[in-house]
Amino acid sequence: MPSIVMNHAVARQRAERLAASSKPYVARGAGGGRCAGCRLVASHCLCDLRPSVTIRAGVCLIMGDIESLKPSNTGWLVADLVAHTWAFGWSRTAVDPGLIALLADPQWQPWLVFPGEFADPARVVNALPVAEAPRSGVATSVRRPLFVLLDGTWSEARKMFRKSPYLDALPVLSLQPGQSSNYRLRRSTRDDHFCTSEVAALCLAMAGETHAADTLAAYLDVFTTHYLSAKRSLPLDRDSEAHQRLLALNNLPG
Repeated sequence: MPSIVMNHAVARQRAERLAASSKPYVARGAGGGRCAGCRLVASHCLCDLRPSVTIRAGVCLIMGDIESLKPSNTGWLVADLVAHTWAFGWSRTAVDPGLIALLADPQWQPWLVFPGEFADPARVVNALPVAEAPRSGVATSVRRPLFVLLDGTWSEARKMFRKSPYLDALPVLSLQPGQSSNYRLRRSTRDDHFCTSEVAALCLAMAGETHAADTLAAYLDVFTTHYLSAKRSLPLDRDSEAHQRLLALNNLPG
């Protein structure tokens, strides 16, 4: 399957970050060349499995300094799936005017997704208002949910949360997943630390977009399988349970 050159929010953020770098960024294991569409080595390309789902919600990714450059970044998967995805690089001393405009756009209701234990209790909610859940076949003027995700390491995310005054007025959506993370591409000392794609899937489910949430979770599982198979120089099993689940959710040919 030919590689697909992506033009979504995270791909553009990556290109901007590369252009601003004083030296080339070379990811580990990139000797065999990586696909521009999925960032995996060519032998394990994922482009032909990219899902297509209609989603009402939006996602705003505020990304740590080199997060968009990492092949293991899962915000890229969110942008693959959620058409209304924006990605902005974070800086302590400056803020992109486009981010401020997005947060003020009246069609969106922004929700800053972060553990409630770190926020003023008055800002914290554990569930979306019922009106935020889409009702099939019924027109609504209710603002669409925009999930603001801090995409980076845990230390980066905490810094972004503390040092971004333009986020201080947003309600904080604190997830209560009742499960452990299945993310296997980076190490964490805590089971309740979820990768960006997992957080986005939980948010979509909370917004009533269960098919999109299930599809994103399956897409992450397949991406992880491809990534680890390439890293360990293992042959890829495209008939695996993970592949079949994604194919079934997206009605892709086997």
